[in-house]
This record gives sequence, C-alpha cells and structure tokens, in this order.
Amino acid sequence: MTGPNQPKAPTSNSIQSAPSELELQLKGYRLATAEFLYHMPDHPTILQSFIWQTYDLLPEYPEIHKFIDFWEENIDGPLHSVHVASCDLLTPGDARFADVIYQIH
Repeated sequence: MTGPNQPKAPTSNSIQSAPSELELQLKGYRLATAEFLYHMPDHPTILQSFIWQTYDLLPEYPEIHKFIDFWEENIDGPLHSVHVASCDLLTPGDARFADVIYQIH
C-alpha cells in the first residue's frame, strides 16, 4: 500500500552506488592507513592516537587530506602528527618456471 505519506521506491536513476574496492584498486587507489596523534582537549600535554583506513591515491593522498581538513575544522583536539602507510592489495601474479619436473607412475 502506498499513500501520500509513504516514501516512494527509488528509481534506477536516483541510486548511485559507491564504487567497489576492486574498482577503486583498478583505478589506482591503494589501501592507506593513517595514524593521527592529537592533543586531548582537556589535557593538552597528553597525546591520543586515532587510526583510520581508506582507499586513497598515492602520493597525493587526497582522501586523507580531506579528513585532515575536516578534523581541523570540526574536532577540538589539535593534531600533533599524522603517519601514513599504504600497500598494494591488487598486484600482478608471480610467474615462476619449474627447475625440475618429476613424473610418478
């Protein structure tokens, strides 16, 4: 039953799905892990750690930069430092040739 107050079913044109992890990796995105060290707002001499993972483009890291901008505008704890590590999850396969082939009957 649908009425005037019932939500309408979304049409295929209104649904935008986020790209899958595989699609992002094929576009050059890599898994990046960022550790944010920040000063606690109530105790500025104490550092707290926050770890965040996202898919990002190397070496510019635009997603991490967006997050840093968001942090500086909206979070009370000022950043002390940010450490970033990344790795390729989608890599070409390794091909090796056998040195010896044994046949057992």
